[in-house]
Amino acid sequence: MRLATFVAILSLLGLTACSSGGLSARHDGVYAPALDPRGEAVDGLVVGHRLMEAGQAELALEAFTRAAGKEGLTPDVLVALGSANLALGRLNQSEKILRRAIKDAPDWPEAWNNLGVVLMERDKTAEAAEMFRRAFALDNGESDAIRDNLRLALAKVETSVYADDTEQDYKLVRRGRGSYLIRATSD
Repeated sequence: MRLATFVAILSLLGLTACSSGGLSARHDGVYAPALDPRGEAVDGLVVGHRLMEAGQAELALEAFTRAAGKEGLTPDVLVALGSANLALGRLNQSEKILRRAIKDAPDWPEAWNNLGVVLMERDKTAEAAEMFRRAFALDNGESDAIRDNLRLALAKVETSVYADDTEQDYKLVRRGRGSYLIRATSD
């Protein structure tokens, strides 16, 4: 009988410890907030772009993926996914996604520009210059970033043979929403 009582008390203490808050549960409701089913979620694209601005490309990619699940693979989502992959250095994935984006939205200059940036990073300079030309034409020459990218790509195409001491490194600089600018770095 004593053993059964002891086991019952021990079981009761074990169950109490497993309950929310354990043995020292507070009754004032200071726990993680419950899910509000009436709450509105923030747009995944907005969250992703904010994370990209903060330099958190991996988290941005997750937000863009959630947006893709909710909205589908729209050109906006595709360009965002491509830009996040570009920022993470996943150039093959980025190129595939951005090619699909320009197929779905062939009149969007930012998509052409971002594809040009990927191609520049992959040393496909001539093709990148063509992407920048299309972006520049679609944008009517209004974007300084696209104009600078085109100018840089054309200069690199014209000077196809570099000497070891004149070769430059290039750096991607994020400009605006989902577009990148290529800058020559100075030593």
